[in-house]
Amino acid sequence: MKARRQMKVQEIISKQIIRTQEELADKLHLAGFDVTQATVSRDIKEMGLTKVPSADDDYRYAIPTEVHPSNLQDRLKRLLRETVVSINDTESFIVIRTIPGNAHALAGVVDNSNWEEVIGTVAGDDTILLVIKPKEVVPVVLKRLTTLLG
Repeated sequence: MKARRQMKVQEIISKQIIRTQEELADKLHLAGFDVTQATVSRDIKEMGLTKVPSADDDYRYAIPTEVHPSNLQDRLKRLLRETVVSINDTESFIVIRTIPGNAHALAGVVDNSNWEEVIGTVAGDDTILLVIKPKEVVPVVLKRLTTLLG
């Protein structure tokens, strides 16, 4: 639920000018999420949202343009632990199954992790395909994923 809510926060922030936590909570309520101000505050902190100047001499929330490796690693761990249903491999591929609606968020974080062995990801609603090169390092990537899963 958290990953889906945070994906919605990202969507709202990127499409609308949101100046306060209350405005964000209202938009989330309209989208069907039952949130408190404290929940919104935690999401803002976890997602690393920042306030940037807007055109009307005010400030609005924005998605950070600079990805901090420590935050990315924490987010990857959290998403893996909260959303992964199974991980399987074959030849040069790893297939990660997630709970529905979470594959895109997890694939995005994997892509931004810049793992040199991962050429890229393809995500559906609940499935991610990781393309690994060379195929001999598939066990290395699997070990990394299982270690992050805890």
